Amino acid sequence: MNRSVHSQPSSPARSAAPSPSPSPSPSPSPRPSLARPRRLLTGVVAGALALTTVSAGSAVAGTAGAPQDRAGWVNAWQGSPTAGGTFSHATCPADTGIANQTVRNLVLLSTGGDTVRVRVSNAFGAAPLHVGAASVAVAAGPQGAATRPGTLRALRFGGHASTVVPAGREVLSDPVRLPVRALQRLALSVYLPRPTGPATQHNNSRETNYLAAGDRTSAAAASAFTTPIGCWLFTSGVDVRAARAVLGTVVALGDSITDGDQSTVDADQRYPDHLARRLAALSGPTLAVSNAGIGGNEVLRDRTPALFGVSALHRLQRDVLRQAGVREVILMEGINDIGAEAATAEAVIAGYRQIIARVHAAGLPIYAVTLVPFGGSTAQYGGNYGTAFGERQRQAVNRWIRTSGAFDAVFDTDRALRDPAHPDRLLAAYDSGDHLHPSDAGYRRMAATVDLRVLLRGASRGHHAAA
Repeated sequence: MNRSVHSQPSSPARSAAPSPSPSPSPSPSPRPSLARPRRLLTGVVAGALALTTVSAGSAVAGTAGAPQDRAGWVNAWQGSPTAGGTFSHATCPADTGIANQTVRNLVLLSTGGDTVRVRVSNAFGAAPLHVGAASVAVAAGPQGAATRPGTLRALRFGGHASTVVPAGREVLSDPVRLPVRALQRLALSVYLPRPTGPATQHNNSRETNYLAAGDRTSAAAASAFTTPIGCWLFTSGVDVRAARAVLGTVVALGDSITDGDQSTVDADQRYPDHLARRLAALSGPTLAVSNAGIGGNEVLRDRTPALFGVSALHRLQRDVLRQAGVREVILMEGINDIGAEAATAEAVIAGYRQIIARVHAAGLPIYAVTLVPFGGSTAQYGGNYGTAFGERQRQAVNRWIRTSGAFDAVFDTDRALRDPAHPDRLLAAYDSGDHLHPSDAGYRRMAATVDLRVLLRGASRGHHAAA
C-alpha cells in the first residue's frame, strides 16, 4: 500500500446479510477484521438513493428532471458520489466537511472536445449546499494544483456565479467553451463559503487533490492550495461536447477494482484509464469512458461504512443510465457481496439479472467482466475473501457469466490475470500485493481483455435520451 499522505485504505468491508433484492436503505453492521485496523470517522448520510441531476436554471437549483441530451455531449469523467465519511480526516475531511475553503479536484478526461460542463454534487448532503464560485481549467501537469495559463474559466449556473444545490441533488454548470484533449487533466475548483456538513465525496480518488483557504477558484498558481487530500469533494462529473468521431459513452460499473484501488497515485492506472488510452489511440470512431467504480461497492446491498456507496442496483440510474451519451455498460461487481456478505452465487446472479434487465430496457447493451482471483486475500480482508466458500461462489458466478448468454459479451479477466499454476490466485506480476486488487500491470492487462470491436459495434446500436 502507498503510505504517502494521500494514500487510501483498501475497500472491502462487511455489512448485512445478502439478498437478491436491494434493501430500501443502508443497514449498519460490523466491519471485518482487517490486517491493519483503522478507525472510521463517519458523517451524516442522506437518503438520496433516487438522485435527480438538475440544470441550474436559476441561482437556486430546482428539482426538475434531467435536461434533454444535446447532440455530442458525452461523460468524459465521473467520480461516483458517496456519503461523507473517512478513514483518516487528515487525508479526507468528508466526515465534517469544509467551510470558507476552495477544493481543487484533479481529474483525467477520457475524451476531448470544445465545450465542457461540470456536475457539482450534494447527493448525500443533509442540507442545501451553498456554492460561492466555481471554475474549470486545464491542469498544468500530472501533479500539483497549478493550471495552464489562459485556460481558467469561471463556471456559471443558470447565468449566476453562485448557486445552492438542494440536499440529495446534483447540478450541472452552464456549458463553457474550453478546448480539451483526450487524456488531459482538468482542475475543477469549487468554493464553499459556509459550513457544508458531511461532504458528498468520492473516497480513494487515487489522485492528490487540494484545499485552499477562502475563494481561490480564480487562482492559476498552486501556492494557495497547501492542503493535499485523497478524495474528490463535491464534483462528480465532467461532460464534454465531443467531436463527431466520439460515438458516445461506455460506462464501467464496478467496485474497488474498477475504481483502481492500490494503483499508483497520480498516475491514472485504473483499468478504465487504460481502456480510455486504447480508445483515444484509434484513428476512426471512438468512445468516452466513464468510471462508475466505488471502492467496497456491492451489487445487492447498500454498504456500511456509507462511503462504500449504495448498491449497484440503487445507483444504476444515477451513475449509469443518466450519464451523458451513454451507449453501453461494462459490469464488474460481486466480489464484495461474496467476500464481505457471504452471498451465494445464486444471490449475485439474481442481482445481475435485475441490472441486465434494466440496462436492456434502456436500449443499451451490457457486457460482463469475470471476477478476478482473490486467493490469499482473506488474511488481510477477513470474511470470505479468498476462502474455500468464497472461491466456490466466485467460480460459480464466472461459470454463469461465461455460459448463460445473459450478457451481450464477456471479457474474461479471470483467465487473463490468474496464475496458471494456482488459478485461484492472481499472477504475481498482476498482483498489487494484497491478493485482491491488481497491480498497475494487472489493470493494464484487464483493459487489454476488452474487445474494442465489440464496444464500437455496441455503441452504434445503443441509444440514449438522458443528459
